[in-house]
Amino acid sequence: MQKWYQIFHRSTGLSPYVWVVFYILPFYFIFRSTSTYQIVMGILMIGMFFLFYVLSFLSKGWLVYFWTSLQILISITMSLLFGYVYFSLFLAFFIGNIKHKVGFITLYSIHLLTTLITVNYGLLTRNPLFITQLPFVLVSVVGVILLPVTNYNRNKNDRLQGQLEDANKRISELVKLEERQRIARDLHDTLGQKLSLIGLKSDLAGRLIAQDPERAKAEIDDVQQTARTALTEVREMVTRMRGTRIADEMFRIQQILKAAQIELTLEGTTTPDNISLMNENVISMCLKEAVNNIVKHSNATVCTISMEQTETELIVRVKDNGTGIIGHAVHPGNGLRGMRERLEFVNGSLEIVSGEGTTLIIRVPSVHRMSERGTGI
Repeated sequence: MQKWYQIFHRSTGLSPYVWVVFYILPFYFIFRSTSTYQIVMGILMIGMFFLFYVLSFLSKGWLVYFWTSLQILISITMSLLFGYVYFSLFLAFFIGNIKHKVGFITLYSIHLLTTLITVNYGLLTRNPLFITQLPFVLVSVVGVILLPVTNYNRNKNDRLQGQLEDANKRISELVKLEERQRIARDLHDTLGQKLSLIGLKSDLAGRLIAQDPERAKAEIDDVQQTARTALTEVREMVTRMRGTRIADEMFRIQQILKAAQIELTLEGTTTPDNISLMNENVISMCLKEAVNNIVKHSNATVCTISMEQTETELIVRVKDNGTGIIGHAVHPGNGLRGMRERLEFVNGSLEIVSGEGTTLIIRVPSVHRMSERGTGI
């Protein structure tokens, strides 16, 4: 529930000066009355209405509905006695802030029904207070109909947006944690065993250096070879973690297809804009897998790779003139399932078209669209 004092600005979408007018207007309607009794009763009802209004924002559970019901009764009384229908707008705004769906629908229905009955009663009895301000009364009725629904949906969207942001942060943290664990496993598998071996051989060489220099020298040579192997593996692991650029992957693809005697045709750019490093790495891996499938399974003589960039996504098409995929069969060994999983992780997609060869259509979203999304209030 929003704080009651927030009605003065962003929550309502109306100018605060309009609400100030609504605060002052009831006194104008009351002092038009010639009866001192009615004036005193009207001032008391105004005070009670705003007291109950504040209590509605501060309360929880059934008390919210209790205070709101009292406000509805005061609004009906003010409308019948003094022709002041504008308390219904305060109620309409408040009801739109109720989170519970059943409670919202119940109060919205009661408030709308009582407002319509009150207005129609005033018009049928030809109450001069209603007749003289008929356009404003109709505007108030429209506000009673639209304002709660608009406010309710906006608050619901804000809550969903907040939940989505929390979920994205949680996913980001889980991805980082998984990446740290993967790096730890790779380092352990790559360096752990070899560093242990280097330590053992170094100790052995130290003990043998006086007794058997030749054997000690051989152990030192093994230590050097193991160290070089570990360094090579670490460099390869770092290269894999850095990811692969599309331009670099295209260079390797050209070499592979040339060795396989398959003609390559490139269409579009190999350096797309507004693509994240993760998406570019995913596309590179998909291109590598697609070309490997062409070389191993397609019996193709021509391969065409085209890249088309729109405002929302990058579309990559890999087409060959080979035998095609009959029935779009996907085998665990051909890597297509892995391509789909990688693309789904970055909200991309893979489409397979078979006929006069095979065409893979790879789509990944552009990143600049995310920064253009408005927050809205």
